[in-house]
Amino acid sequence: MRREYPTAPIVGVGAVIVRNAQALLIQRGNEPNRGRWSIPGGVLELGETLAEAAVREVREECGLEIEPQGVLSTFDMIHRDELGRVRYHYVLIDMGARYLGGEATAGTDALGVRWAGAAELDSLDIVPRLVPVLRQVLHSSEAGQQTRP
Repeated sequence: MRREYPTAPIVGVGAVIVRNAQALLIQRGNEPNRGRWSIPGGVLELGETLAEAAVREVREECGLEIEPQGVLSTFDMIHRDELGRVRYHYVLIDMGARYLGGEATAGTDALGVRWAGAAELDSLDIVPRLVPVLRQVLHSSEAGQQTRP
């Protein structure tokens, strides 16, 4: 299915990975939100579980190995063009994930990759819907709690 002007909503899966009180962010290489900081992730493939998609996308986008920990949030992202037609329609599912290993590098679909702490979130051009999710997870991480809000 095409991503721009799709015929049905597309399921996207992202991973919120925290290590040493910092969350992994990628700089998006594609629209929507090209150039903005986000979490690694991508489109769910036919026959793939959410956890499998998260593992695959994180490996492809930034070279890390993770263990998915469960759903943190869901979001309906619908962008319309100037005529009111649906240009993008994603159902986004953010999963918490435990870092297992690897060095973060920008791979497919990513212009850059970085670890960021809670104090840095306001200074980065982050996809706005992710800021509350990242704050909650980083706060929980700093408090020594699990990564689920």
